[in-house]
Amino acid sequence: MYKYHTELQMHFKSITLLIQDMRRSLAFYVDILGLRIKSQEARKSVLTANGEDPLITLIEDRNALPIEITQGLYHFALLLPSRSALALVLKELMDKRYPISGASDHGVSEAIYLDDPDGNGIEIYRDIDEALWPMENGKMTMYTKALNIPEVMKELLLVDSYEVDPNMILGHLHFHVGNLKDAENFFCKAVGFQLMFSYMKSAVFVSDQGYHHHLGLNTWNGDAPLNKEKQVGLKSYVLFVPKSLYPAFSRRLTENRISLLTDGNQKYLVDILNQRMIIEVQ
Repeated sequence: MYKYHTELQMHFKSITLLIQDMRRSLAFYVDILGLRIKSQEARKSVLTANGEDPLITLIEDRNALPIEITQGLYHFALLLPSRSALALVLKELMDKRYPISGASDHGVSEAIYLDDPDGNGIEIYRDIDEALWPMENGKMTMYTKALNIPEVMKELLLVDSYEVDPNMILGHLHFHVGNLKDAENFFCKAVGFQLMFSYMKSAVFVSDQGYHHHLGLNTWNGDAPLNKEKQVGLKSYVLFVPKSLYPAFSRRLTENRISLLTDGNQKYLVDILNQRMIIEVQ
């Protein structure tokens, strides 16, 4: 179903967010967005789209610092398999009167943008057929135009009640960084993504094996501080590394003097934004 999110490519699978109020967050992620609770503890909820695979883990800290202008998460992006699935989410948001901050046609995808109750940025999107991706000088590119919402809504399927598509996955991540070249070196030379294209010398988009991007990096927050440990935001994310690619992945980390750490059965490294990148190998 998703050509660039299989056992053959590196891609992100799930995230962990620090939030201030679990009840408020679940009212959004479950009651509005339609995710399901896979497991729940006193201050931790693991959410899933298909009932099995973790997608978003919420950690509550009522004393967490509120979100502000920092380096770190710009948005996380939830990928849907079809335009009709995107139309259904858009209708649900409109029916529940939940505000969206943008709706764009990027040539490679159609996307809507919103914030969760803590201010964490979210993109919900569907990919356009790869044969239609825009090209510039023989290379894939992206643009930003207003999303044709009436055309999207023509694909809406009539259903008795709203349910999020169980095939929703984490399509990509997008980070604010302090130095674009340093970030590109880390995620490309060390981690192993490939540069797809640059935008106005203020953003780059990288991926594994030809996707438009598994990761976006931008400097739009300027010389902002790092997100603090006890501040609302992204705290960790899971990177899937195919078993066949793992020896080269490990070698790149060593060559770039990046330590691969362990926490129980978990392997992880700390990225340039002080976020935990958990490595899943299969």
